[in-house]
Amino acid sequence: MINLKIVPINKSKPRVLLSAYQCVPRMEAVSQIGWQWYSRLAQQVPTTLVTHIRNRTDILKTGAPFADSEIIFIDTEWFAKPYYKTICKLFPYSEHARDLLFSPDFFLFDWLAIRQLKSRQKAGADWDIIHAVTPVSPMALTRLHTLKKPIILGPWNGGLKSPTTFPEIMREDSGWLYPIRSLGSLVNLISGTTKHATTILTATQATLNIVPKRHHSHCRYLIENGVDLNVFTPTPWPTPPSADQPLNILFVGRFQPFKGLPMLLEAIARLHTKQPIKLTVIGDGILREKWHDTAKELNINHLVKWMGPKPSVEIAKQLHIAHVLCLPSVRESGGAVLLEAMACARPVLTIKYGGPAEVVDDEVGYAIPPDGGTEQVINALVESLQDIAIHPEIWKKRGKNGSQKAIQLYGWDAKIRQALELYQEILDV
Repeated sequence: MINLKIVPINKSKPRVLLSAYQCVPRMEAVSQIGWQWYSRLAQQVPTTLVTHIRNRTDILKTGAPFADSEIIFIDTEWFAKPYYKTICKLFPYSEHARDLLFSPDFFLFDWLAIRQLKSRQKAGADWDIIHAVTPVSPMALTRLHTLKKPIILGPWNGGLKSPTTFPEIMREDSGWLYPIRSLGSLVNLISGTTKHATTILTATQATLNIVPKRHHSHCRYLIENGVDLNVFTPTPWPTPPSADQPLNILFVGRFQPFKGLPMLLEAIARLHTKQPIKLTVIGDGILREKWHDTAKELNINHLVKWMGPKPSVEIAKQLHIAHVLCLPSVRESGGAVLLEAMACARPVLTIKYGGPAEVVDDEVGYAIPPDGGTEQVINALVESLQDIAIHPEIWKKRGKNGSQKAIQLYGWDAKIRQALELYQEILDV
């Protein structure tokens, strides 16, 4: 454990103990969530961040710790490295399976963190409130309540069932392992995590459904993802697609089976002779070679720009020149890139399942019903992409609507304000 800078007592502001197992600047997904919570809270209130030692190098490069904050790094690498290496060999194609089976490292992290924090309490350290923000999975059942302080969990995002209409994709994603998540209920019963939580933040209806009903009274809705509105800014929609102007489509995501990129490639193969199209793909993963080969087999590789992984600034740049962001993910719990596209005033095209179903409607884009499986989704993608060229003003308006919604609801500053109000509400009781 490495401690940096002791937090001074400031009675006018709540002292927050922030647990963020995943917390890395300049990374996407859950690590970015942890970083946004820490970097922004630390500017508002005295904050103690507890995170994994694997995040240390990237965090310290930013100049952290910030303001009246301290950082405690917990080291489990002696266990995590060999264990993760084994999991990757067993499940090279499924990120969900790897994350699921890697849960024991979080429990070890949590146990070691609590030991250190209790020692600090005995030495005189103190906090007013505890907030566990990552992992966002309801299976990440912390025992931080044993520190005897009010505790907020989440926003959690989990409990999403596997879709039954995409069996071939779920087989590739090792979907047969997902029922293991039901063991979380047993772990929760033993650990007492939700029982002792002051507030549980749930990002979706699916997440609320797996919280025991007796604890629903202290659940609140808050989506786990947010948008950095300083990076993802609205810009005018490009010149509408036409016979001379290609339809610019952007896909951003890890190359995992459930992301559904092959369905988008198939849709483009069916459409490109009728409408000039350009697809830009940002992302990478174990399926890189396979998906490149798919584009070649469909004779559309010349229409695809494979950019690899890119930082947020570059993603925003590509959104600004795109007509639409397309994420045909069949099992997306969150979908941060949808919010980023909306913030840039770009319409979004996705599948009506999981997190996207709760964010995307006809006002900001279109969410394709998943009921008919792969073929129905491909047909709907073709029709929707055609519609952008036929009714450009409608899609342009959807982009503007999305920008307004993102600014009002999904900006990180707004989320931190909500959190600070919640902290005060809890402490005032």
